[in-house]
Amino acid sequence: MRVGWYQFNPAFGEVKRNLDLVATRLAQMSCDLMVLPELFASGYQFVSKEEVRALAEPVPEGPTTQRLTELARERSMYLVAGLPERDRDTVYNSAVLVGPTGFLGVYRKAHLYYEEVLFFSPGETGFQVWDIGSARLGIMVCFDWFYPEAARTLALKGADILCHPANLVLPHCPDAMVTRCLENHVFSVTANRIGYEERGGKPRLTYIGNSEIVSPTGKILHRAPGDQEDLTVLHLDPLEARNKALNPYNDLLRGRPAHLYEL
Repeated sequence: MRVGWYQFNPAFGEVKRNLDLVATRLAQMSCDLMVLPELFASGYQFVSKEEVRALAEPVPEGPTTQRLTELARERSMYLVAGLPERDRDTVYNSAVLVGPTGFLGVYRKAHLYYEEVLFFSPGETGFQVWDIGSARLGIMVCFDWFYPEAARTLALKGADILCHPANLVLPHCPDAMVTRCLENHVFSVTANRIGYEERGGKPRLTYIGNSEIVSPTGKILHRAPGDQEDLTVLHLDPLEARNKALNPYNDLLRGRPAHLYEL
């Protein structure tokens, strides 16, 4: 598979502009799976619940999911991308999966970070895996990386690739994903953003870039710069993630004494 990310600096609140930019960039390349950042079209640093609700959209009927679906059909690719989702009176920090056949599913972020707890409800979809034929995809969003149970659950459900939209401000995640991939023997694609936001008198949020793809053996196959736009596509074999054997005696998943982990 040709798998990649698009790391860029979204303009807050300018959804159409950000969608147009993504469409323009992706028209210049070819891939099978593309991961975009968390809240890639809306921006991240909200100042009020009203602002969040104004930018949140229903899924899959909203304009962002519809535009991504059109793009996926036109480019014959799968897209994973983050957006603020509105479901009746509840707003979630979500990520959608769309492909050549249309909308496939949504994941709602389980672990909310910092002021996200003021604006979003914790997701209740659980950690899901979608089989697209050439690979089995799991989705986690940004701060989910901090909880090893998220990646482990996706691995136990058969994910080959962890699709990880992010708006990272802490420095630890790019290196931590090496461990997440190694301990689960999966690929990961972390798509982060760059730039900063400083809105409503709040402290500046500076995004660290460093989008990356990590292999099931914990090798960083490519890592983007911390402060530059970056569109990268690599060739991966998802089947490499399905052999969980470390050696003739140790299998990562079959060797788990799960009954010892219960609280």
